Amino acid sequence: MSLKSALLIGALAAVALPAAASAAGIDVVAAENFYGDLARQVGGKYVNVTSILSNPDQDPHLFEADPSTARKLKAAKVTIQNGADYDPWMEKLLKADPSPGRVEIVAADLVGKKAGDNPHLWYDPATMEAVAKDLAAKLSAIEPAHKAEFEHNAEAFDASIKPLDAKIAAMKGKFSGTPVTASEPVFGYMAGLLGLDMHNEAFQLAVMNNTEPSASDVAKFEDDLKDHKVKVMIYNGQADDKAVKRLVGIAKEDHIPVVAVSETEPAGTTYQSWMLKQLDALDRALSAKSS
Repeated sequence: MSLKSALLIGALAAVALPAAASAAGIDVVAAENFYGDLARQVGGKYVNVTSILSNPDQDPHLFEADPSTARKLKAAKVTIQNGADYDPWMEKLLKADPSPGRVEIVAADLVGKKAGDNPHLWYDPATMEAVAKDLAAKLSAIEPAHKAEFEHNAEAFDASIKPLDAKIAAMKGKFSGTPVTASEPVFGYMAGLLGLDMHNEAFQLAVMNNTEPSASDVAKFEDDLKDHKVKVMIYNGQADDKAVKRLVGIAKEDHIPVVAVSETEPAGTTYQSWMLKQLDALDRALSAKSS
C-alpha cells in the first residue's frame, strides 16, 4: 500500500469514528436482567444494554460485586437498579464513581418502596410499567430526536402487559382466598394480586435474609404441609437452602404441589413470557385435585 493510500484510509477512519460512536447507542447498565430486558424493549435499537445479574442458577442475595462490575458501570449513560436494599452493591459502586452525565433509575423510588419492604418489586407488573415510563423519559432527554420512538415503545410495553393483567384477574377470580405457602417472599406481590392467603411469612423472611428460621416457624411450616392446610408450596428455585429443600421434599411426599419461581429472568424469554409461564404453572397446581 502506498503512503498516500494509507493516509487516505486513516483520514476516512478518523472521520468515521464519531458516527460509529453515535451509532453504538446509549449505554444502559441494569443491575438485574429483567430490567435489562425492559430497557431493550423501550430503547430498541438506540440502546446497548448490559445486565449484571443474569445467571438463573445464582442466588442474587449472595451476589458480590467485583472490579468487572465497576468497569461495566463506568461507561453507563443510564443505570437501572431495583433498590429497597435488594441490590445495595449497585448504589455503593455508583456513589464511589460519580458521573455528572449519568442518569440513575431506582425502581423502588418510583413505586414508593424502601428498605424493609419486600424487595421483589418486579413481581408486580405495575412496577415494570413505572420503570418503562421513566426510562422512556430519561432516554428522550438524552436523545430528543428519538423521543417519539421511546414513548411508543413504552406504550407498546404497557399494552403487552395486558395479557398478564388478564391472567392475574382470571386467577384471582378462581383462587382468591386459597391458602398457600412459600419458602421466600419472592412471589409475594404477585400472590397479593391473586388474592392468595399466604402462610409462613416469618419463615420466608428468615430464609430471604439468610438467617435461621425459628424452630416454631419450621414446625408450623411442616404442619401446614403434612395436614394439607395449604394448597400449594411456592419456592425459590435459585436458592440453595437445605431447610427449604427438606420442606420441598415433605410437600412432595404429602402430595402438595410445588411450584418453582425465580428471581432472575431465564435466558431466551421476556419479562412478559416469564411471568405468564410461572402463572400458568401455578394455575395448574392450584387447579389440581387433592390426593
